[in-house]
Amino acid sequence: MDMQVAIQPTASTTATMISFRQVAKRFNRVEILKGIDLDIPAGSRVALVGSNGAGKTTLIRCLLGEYNYDGELRVGGLDARRQREQVLKRVGFVPQLPPPLRMPVGQLFHFAASVCGAEVGRMEAVAQRLGLDLSQLRHRPFVRLSGGQKQKILISIALGRDADILVMDEPAANLDPEARHIFFRLLAEKPQDTVMLISSHRLDEVASLVNRVVEMDQGKIVLDDRVEDSIELDSRLQCRVVLIRDEPAFVKTIREWGFSAGASDVEWEGIVAGPDRLRFLGMLSRYAGLLSDIHMERLQTADG
Repeated sequence: MDMQVAIQPTASTTATMISFRQVAKRFNRVEILKGIDLDIPAGSRVALVGSNGAGKTTLIRCLLGEYNYDGELRVGGLDARRQREQVLKRVGFVPQLPPPLRMPVGQLFHFAASVCGAEVGRMEAVAQRLGLDLSQLRHRPFVRLSGGQKQKILISIALGRDADILVMDEPAANLDPEARHIFFRLLAEKPQDTVMLISSHRLDEVASLVNRVVEMDQGKIVLDDRVEDSIELDSRLQCRVVLIRDEPAFVKTIREWGFSAGASDVEWEGIVAGPDRLRFLGMLSRYAGLLSDIHMERLQTADG
């Protein structure tokens, strides 16, 4: 197996953008967050991981000022709850579950842009890059879109504005491989000091996007580890997979990744987004007994 991936160190900074100090949250008698202490400097790309019920979503909702809480939570020096309106002007948010909005897509873009002082055109441009045909969707109610279409709209609203903090809960869960690559490229285009807080219950889904991993369990932080190096967000890998024999189940799966048959029925070739490499290898691991060879090589970009 030959795998060549370019690794680039991540620059660090000391300016704190988000600060949790003994943040605790209860629902009736159940303590969901148990005294969270956490500093997130500018430029951090943080994976917030943990099983369902670990407290990730509650932590995010406290950050967004949706909940009252004990302790202190400051975003860019602002109190997350008392100064929520000012905080939200700096935050682009992609929720895990799309809201059941009945307004048409075009109206939703205009509403979102007016709330955060952004340009509708920028949001629509992101949506088009993600593969949405707005001429077909503009008058359709958001709630009637497919899961992937809803996700692309929410990403477009979050990334099509000047936000120096991005909070994303399973942001690429409903995206096809090509849309995922475009999403990663959009993240790569953000200024270097942008904070990204990406929540997921699976580390392999987000590991290549981040330079720090924070794991939660039962309302506490049980791991806070910095990733020394990370792949470039806009990189692509040329991949070739060779099987011992043909297998219909594998063929169906690899086609979903946009791969096509090579010189024979057991050879498959395609392109994988760099940040998706662990997810791709995880998929291949299900067919480990069929694999004869895997070759992954970074594609050169125009700037080398």
